Amino acid sequence: MITVNNRPQEHEEGMTVQSLLDKLNYKWPMLIVRVNGKLVDRKDFGATPVADGDEVDAIHMMSGG
Repeated sequence: MITVNNRPQEHEEGMTVQSLLDKLNYKWPMLIVRVNGKLVDRKDFGATPVADGDEVDAIHMMSGG
């Protein structure tokens, strides 16, 4: 079990940040992700593992004026 934005989510073997975002259909262009409080660079989403027990924050940045 992992936590995504303070909500429990099933963990899958081999899960990466990108596969988690795809599973949750998070496709916003201005998205930042932290795993256990550590910021993950967008270019590393596919290579960054999400382990069982991790806490993930996926934050959609909004712009406006």
